[in-house]
Amino acid sequence: MATSSDSKPGEKPVDEGLEADRSLLRFDSGSGDDSFNGLSSRVSHCPLTPSLSPRKRTTSQSKTEPPLLRTNKRTIYTAGRPPWYNVTGTTFKEAFVIGLCGGSASGKTTVANKIIEALDVPWVVLLSMDSFYKVLNKEEQDLAAKNEYNFDHPDALDFELLVTVLRKLKKGKSIKVPVYDFTSHSRRKEWKTVYGANVVIFEGILAFANKELLKLLDMKVFVETDSDIRLIRRLKRDVSQRGRDINGIIKQYNKFVKPAFEQYIEPTVQVADIVVPKGGENFVALDLIVQQVHSQLEKRKLSWNISALASAHQGQPLPKTLSVMESTPQVRGMHTIIRNKETNRDEFIFYSKRLMRLLIEHALSFLPLKPVFVETPQGTTYEGKRLSGKRITGVSILRAGETMEQALTAVCKDIRLGKILIQTNHDTGEPELHYLRLPRDISEDYVILMDSTVSTGAAALMAVRVLLDHDVAEDKIFLLSLLMAEMGVHSVAYAFPKVRIISTAVDKEVNEQFHIIPGIGNFGDRYFGTDAPSDWCESDEGMDL
Repeated sequence: MATSSDSKPGEKPVDEGLEADRSLLRFDSGSGDDSFNGLSSRVSHCPLTPSLSPRKRTTSQSKTEPPLLRTNKRTIYTAGRPPWYNVTGTTFKEAFVIGLCGGSASGKTTVANKIIEALDVPWVVLLSMDSFYKVLNKEEQDLAAKNEYNFDHPDALDFELLVTVLRKLKKGKSIKVPVYDFTSHSRRKEWKTVYGANVVIFEGILAFANKELLKLLDMKVFVETDSDIRLIRRLKRDVSQRGRDINGIIKQYNKFVKPAFEQYIEPTVQVADIVVPKGGENFVALDLIVQQVHSQLEKRKLSWNISALASAHQGQPLPKTLSVMESTPQVRGMHTIIRNKETNRDEFIFYSKRLMRLLIEHALSFLPLKPVFVETPQGTTYEGKRLSGKRITGVSILRAGETMEQALTAVCKDIRLGKILIQTNHDTGEPELHYLRLPRDISEDYVILMDSTVSTGAAALMAVRVLLDHDVAEDKIFLLSLLMAEMGVHSVAYAFPKVRIISTAVDKEVNEQFHIIPGIGNFGDRYFGTDAPSDWCESDEGMDL
């Protein structure tokens, strides 16, 4: 029977090639903003911003993480997850959390992987208690190096942090998870960023040892495995993966692991909803768990019906948070060119860029400014204005929103940039987050969120929610688009009334395919000269919502 660390004899463990600590396996978005580390981490020097020390310019491209679990029938990807907030900006029902408890090397992670495979639900987070060991002081590290520190006692774990993290994850919020290094017995400097999902599986030897933790578990599963088998697996794991000697492992097992199991772990079987003897080989128990999870997910399922939301706003005045550029003869002339289906690609790009530049300049006028005094070359004082804040960050909704980055960087020198990719799941009709790269400390910034067109507002809703999950203040978000439909404006304003919405024009209608009427066509296709893939959420036009 395979375990979380050993797998079957002769087989490679599931996570081979990932971090050696194995403290976190993720079946979530895999986006990780903390891994940004300079990817488009340019300090903003908009003419309105305070002077800051420049950072090294780097590209914002990054490699997509590989899938973490392959099965005979399918692959579970790290990318993508359903919307965790509905069209009104409020929370969907909480994720279903499964707690897996059992002795060390009992096969908890193997059971978790088997559940994930059988569930056939691609959006799952697997969280390990191993990530939450406390930071050891020098004396404790010396004891750990000599196998004299008790890692199996409840006091060794940071339950306060664990409960906080799991509570946020259950609500669908993004979380940062520490990574514990079992070789040096310390936490690594870099923490993992993890996103919510339909199902959260939490496993650990003391998963049932804390009352507050138990309250967060919707299903409690105890994995029961013979103690001799657990000892053999532990020996294999600690020698091969953690670089320890056999004598030290046996000493630690007899002194700490076995007594802790008898005192703290084995008694918690009484609170379990399901006991799984023989771990991952007990298919009857696994089927029972999967059936129960499917039943609970069906009860928690909510539909993403943005058209119903839009109908509620018919005849309503446009929100005060909307600002539309004045339709001067110049602006209207450029709209005439880019809306004309006969306009060639070169002219479409040229006049789109002109409108983008005007839109960016217009949007900057809504940033809060503070008075500042400077001395002129003539030795006199001039009273001017400067951004009342730290900096500005631009975030584009891929792919069409990326076309606006050039206009933004032309106006705001060395501005930091981030990217969000949202695609439509044609099975559910729901928008899903598939890619995310945001600069560090974005919570302190004013964020200019860019998309070429906004039809239903679905992609914009998802993108705003991502920013809010990264602690960006709602009133610091500015949604910019060349063209919007009233439906999308109302949707965004209803869900997020503090977000400033700025556009060059707003059309009144959308058709049955949710295309803006009279509209501009598929902006990305016309700009890039391509045909969009069928599952591409191009500025939320054509989304099957």
